[in-house]
Amino acid sequence: MQIRRRDFLKASVATGALLATGSGPKMNALAAEKVGASVEVGEKPGQWVASTCQGCTTWCPIEIFVQDGRAVKVRGNQLSKANSGYCCPRGHMLLQQIYDPDRIKVPMKRTNPKKARGEDPRFVPISWDEAMDSIADKIMDLRKSNETHKYLLMRGRYSDHNYLLYDYLTKLIGSPNNISHSAICAEVEKFGAYYTQGYWGYRDYDLDRMKYLIVWGCDPISSNRQVPNAIRKLSIVLNKGTVVAVDPRMNNTAAKAHRWLPIKPSEDGALAVAMAHVILTSGGWHREFVGDFKDGKNRFVAGKTLKEEDFEEKYTNGLVKWWNIELKDKTPKWAAKITGISENTIVEVAKGFAAAAPHCGIWYGPHMQPRGSYAVFCIHALNGLVGAVDNEGGVITYQSAPSSSYPKYDLYQDDIAKAGVKNKKIDQRGTLKFPALNKKPGGGVVTNNVANALLASDPYDIKVAIGYFNNFNFAGTEAGRWDRAMAKVPFFVHIVPMLSEMSQFADIVLPSTLHHSEQWAVVRCAANTYGHTSLQQPVITPLFESKAPETEVVWLLAEKLKAKGFPNIHDYLYNEFKDPETGKNPTNAREFSLFATKIRSQKAWDPAMNADYKGDRVNGWEEFRQKGVINSPKHKPRVLWEKGFPTETKKFEFYSETLKKVLTDHAQKHKVTVDEVLKVTHYEATGEKAFVPHYESPRRHGDRKSYPFDLVDMKSRFNREGRSANLPWYYTFKQCDPGDVVDEDVIQINPVDAAQLGIGDGDMVKVSSVVGSLKVRARLWEGVRPGTVAKCFGQGHWAYGRVATRNFKKFEPRGANFNEIIPDDYDRLSGSTARNGGFTGVRIEKI
Repeated sequence: MQIRRRDFLKASVATGALLATGSGPKMNALAAEKVGASVEVGEKPGQWVASTCQGCTTWCPIEIFVQDGRAVKVRGNQLSKANSGYCCPRGHMLLQQIYDPDRIKVPMKRTNPKKARGEDPRFVPISWDEAMDSIADKIMDLRKSNETHKYLLMRGRYSDHNYLLYDYLTKLIGSPNNISHSAICAEVEKFGAYYTQGYWGYRDYDLDRMKYLIVWGCDPISSNRQVPNAIRKLSIVLNKGTVVAVDPRMNNTAAKAHRWLPIKPSEDGALAVAMAHVILTSGGWHREFVGDFKDGKNRFVAGKTLKEEDFEEKYTNGLVKWWNIELKDKTPKWAAKITGISENTIVEVAKGFAAAAPHCGIWYGPHMQPRGSYAVFCIHALNGLVGAVDNEGGVITYQSAPSSSYPKYDLYQDDIAKAGVKNKKIDQRGTLKFPALNKKPGGGVVTNNVANALLASDPYDIKVAIGYFNNFNFAGTEAGRWDRAMAKVPFFVHIVPMLSEMSQFADIVLPSTLHHSEQWAVVRCAANTYGHTSLQQPVITPLFESKAPETEVVWLLAEKLKAKGFPNIHDYLYNEFKDPETGKNPTNAREFSLFATKIRSQKAWDPAMNADYKGDRVNGWEEFRQKGVINSPKHKPRVLWEKGFPTETKKFEFYSETLKKVLTDHAQKHKVTVDEVLKVTHYEATGEKAFVPHYESPRRHGDRKSYPFDLVDMKSRFNREGRSANLPWYYTFKQCDPGDVVDEDVIQINPVDAAQLGIGDGDMVKVSSVVGSLKVRARLWEGVRPGTVAKCFGQGHWAYGRVATRNFKKFEPRGANFNEIIPDDYDRLSGSTARNGGFTGVRIEKI
């Protein structure tokens, strides 16, 4: 694919003329053809092949145009109802990811026993056979010493096949330690929906019928999730309704919105409860969902306590109790002083939001703050107050899509493994100080605390670790902890497509295939009121010696373990994973990968397995492989209203009996009170306030005098799950992140603040927190509120590739990774890492 600049300009002029006249039927040949169809482009024939992106957590169905065995173009799957056949910039960037010259090409082993940042591992090439033999030896040593619990699996990006590597392999070896990356990403936002309506997961939005959208603490047309759908549908809401953005920084959505509310960082809960106060005192709640006073009169008056028996609720629980405990005194005047948003604005937005009910919704983001659970609790309660939950034009749960279960592994788990999995998990979830309340005490993960546990050997030490598609040494806050922790692990295997900071501490590095283009897998997700089951397949021949971590690597390791006297894992894979079409047993890693994909997706393609399914239907595996996606039926509104929410009361809970039960269970387990749990975990609530959405003041690191600025961590629309930093396009188009600069890494500072500090646009500055200091270039920009500075996540790699790193041989970073100076803290009720919301105070000095 080569083109000269002059030819490109001539073609652009010609194309413009064709667009203006409407002529040129061959102009959109690539766009017009169906998936699987062959078209002639240039000198070689090509074909669109279906796969899945996974550049964010929407996992969009896509198609990749393959020409002469090479991937040359990307678009959304034309059959997908989640993205309507579109993809966002991340999808297009996967082409550079595939052909990145810095990809790992062969297995490698470490020859330098010393592990430290800046220490050259002195990797040398080895064969897959030697690599798997070494790994199998280490696992067998754990089994011989009855220490299988000292095996650790750390997961990054994954497909449905993660069960095989992340879960089943770990349990068959005999360890409880399968650790997901999810608490570094967004777990806290799920807390709000679960402890009001019983749903732990990301939410979907009926944008086609929505009349008032509040985008709160996220940027759905850039990052967050459902980006292609949000890009396409935001204009619908903008044209026929109202869009409000709540964020300390003007992101892409805020730039398009009718109104931008530049809130003070970490004060989201104050704004939310004040809006609830306005909605109730003005009579704007949705009576059809919430209910009404028995006499029909609005008795919500500021400062006045009410009798619960005077209000008759319908599909909700505890509204008056919430009012009495929290809302009656939380006036917009009170909130204006805290949030920096004027009293009039709070009233106008609250009333406008309620007036659109139930065709309205709040699209909220991670809110990964030390007390973020209660902030999202407050925000999601607003969705309930206006009847937008599970409703037409509102906020809905993900639609499920068909998938089959993997064969059970229980019969292959021996006594050693059964004993090993009973040990405590390494991340300390469920301990008094880490409730991690994903549906139950200890039900969540506390990813970033693994580094602390490794350093302290608490509850024990780890001897063998495997990580795949992850880079916690870069993505974890106070990142230096991960460097010290991974240096302590005696044997670490990293399965990734690119060397990274975490790879520098590996003993063996294995080249991974890329999900979207080089391996067999299936994923399920939802967007645009539809769920989908989407296929990933090798659209090209996998490059170099790369292999799929979740299937091929599992098979190869199982073969080695069998040869060393532990056949259980291989027997499970060989006996149970037969081709559903032929009944054939797998005989090699590639066959196993294909058969596992067929098994997991069988309900999507086998009519006999899912005869009553009301969504898309295909007739067999080959048709599914060609189309690449199965769409669910469209979300049906108000199903949860009628059948009941999966909460303790079967209703939407403003007073959460569900949270009360789980917190009480956690307290009783540790023989303390709920108040003591909240105190240990750094929350302010006591008594009944713990069970209602309420305001908690920010927990900030750094006093205002020494560290006067609030640091806001933002995300780029070009971060492919944090794996874009070595792609030239990431830097070429960086100005598409508002306030950022092409080919630079900058910290955004309001010009008013910069003037007081004597800082000019482009000056180098030193940014210091209580943890440490970094140097970065200043960008003066009015789009960040005064007193706040913003820095984009993604740059500052010291060991990633020739583009991402200024000098790879000397481990010199390009830009600054602010995770290095963000303190290690948590929203402990969810287990989530704290990284958003300005909880990190910083000092800015001109260099």
